[in-house]
Amino acid sequence: MEMSKKFSDSPVCGRRGTRCKTLSLAACTWLLFASGAAAAQQTGPASRGQVWFETGFDNAAALAGWHGPGTLATGAKGQAVAIQAQAPAQGAVISRTLPLEGLRGGTLRGTATLRAEEVSAKPNSWNGIKFMLIIEGPAGREYPQAPLETGSFDWRSATFTARIPSDATNLVLVLGLEQVTGRVWFDDLKLVVTRLPRGEAPLPMAGPRYRGHDLPRLRGVMISPSIDAEGLRVLGQEWKANLIRWQLVRHGQAGQPDDLASYDQWVQGELKKLDAALPLCERFGLRVVVDLHSPPGGKATAGGYVGSDHRLFTDRQCQDKFVELWRHIATRYRAAKPIWGYDLVNEPVEDDVADDCDDWQDLAERTARAIREIDPQRTLIVEAAPWGGPEGLKELRPLTVSNVVYSAHMYLPHAFTHQGVHSKGASYEYPGEVGGRFWGKAQLESALQPVVDFQERYNVHIYIGEFSAIRWAPNQSAYRYLRDVIDIFEARGWDWTYHAFREWSGWSVEHGEDPKDNRPAAAPTQRQELLREWFGRNQ
Repeated sequence: MEMSKKFSDSPVCGRRGTRCKTLSLAACTWLLFASGAAAAQQTGPASRGQVWFETGFDNAAALAGWHGPGTLATGAKGQAVAIQAQAPAQGAVISRTLPLEGLRGGTLRGTATLRAEEVSAKPNSWNGIKFMLIIEGPAGREYPQAPLETGSFDWRSATFTARIPSDATNLVLVLGLEQVTGRVWFDDLKLVVTRLPRGEAPLPMAGPRYRGHDLPRLRGVMISPSIDAEGLRVLGQEWKANLIRWQLVRHGQAGQPDDLASYDQWVQGELKKLDAALPLCERFGLRVVVDLHSPPGGKATAGGYVGSDHRLFTDRQCQDKFVELWRHIATRYRAAKPIWGYDLVNEPVEDDVADDCDDWQDLAERTARAIREIDPQRTLIVEAAPWGGPEGLKELRPLTVSNVVYSAHMYLPHAFTHQGVHSKGASYEYPGEVGGRFWGKAQLESALQPVVDFQERYNVHIYIGEFSAIRWAPNQSAYRYLRDVIDIFEARGWDWTYHAFREWSGWSVEHGEDPKDNRPAAAPTQRQELLREWFGRNQ
């Protein structure tokens, strides 16, 4: 994964939907109070299109059931709730508990109309105006929310989509300002059920697990599409890797979405690079995963990487283009021997799913069926939303087509693996305490338990498409982390690719621990020796 793609799970990581703290200590105190407050319970299962919660704040009792410093004021249509923050460290938010019975495993879409006045700049991308849910469960909290800018603006709409985990225990709606000053108004707020719980889990896949190959293990690395012939030779002949994950990854100017015409032109250029590399991969004994890192409708991040968290789930044309692209790839590479599998999309993100669009489960199914019409055999690789993490597999269901392998990415704990990537902060060693919790091999196994459970529940094969730790983690911590996660992968029989080889130096096992030294180390690092030891067992 690109350096710019990973988001912090330091104290306030709302963007990834990760389970972590997201509000100030003062706000969390009364939110915990609010989460225990009574709420009118809806009875029976949810139905698609059902309004789960709605308010226009249009009567004198409109703030009953809410907790926090909101006041009634003039709105877009009648009344609204106004929230003002005068001290950035405190912010100002209001919240209320919502019913969960009948909703677990389903999806809500939130819409609201709001305006802002002199909202100060965000100290972090996840701060600012909050139109958000807090979803609590056994593993912690998730924070799906609408992406909103700061400053001053007139009434506009905001939307987000939230998948409610099947094991959720509490649901809290939050409006307001976090770590900023200013004033914001909310009106015409509605939460609608857009997807129902998927019912009974399917039966395990019959027969032996489909792996897509007859080797003891596939072990390798992710690479940049700009890798040269010498890099492929080193990987295959010297290091003895037998798998590469080839990124179809686009870069652009931050904040500007891609139009579909320019996307077509870009992807054809990327496929020509892959065309040229495949004979080399076959010569050097490297099987290939084709990884669609940048699907249609992506938007560049601050670092320039184009991901899957923009129009892919809000624009039907982008979804149709997505299916069309995979039809094209399946046709183009139907006879390509080195290709092991197609990773349908890297780290899918469903921050918002429009009414006329598929969610990731349905889009993956539609795409897989389209590929199967062209190629009935090729391995298909499916990651779970959000972001391909282990927890997402709790909600994913196996596809109904054949020859599918399921993938997860392992960067937990994120504060350790990504320390110093985006900004300076605390320094963490492994094993050791990270964010107030001890992390060692047992904790890594616990974090990966959803992957184990998915594998055993459905009798499917697992491929760890990405894992890493930043090279400057202190005192050889990255080596110890990699050693432990690979031991876990190997004990479970999972295939894997390390992130990354000759891409960005921060993830390079050929570079030492000094973040200021961007030259390859004079002697092999412990991390490089570890990978090569495992690669040496490959066939």
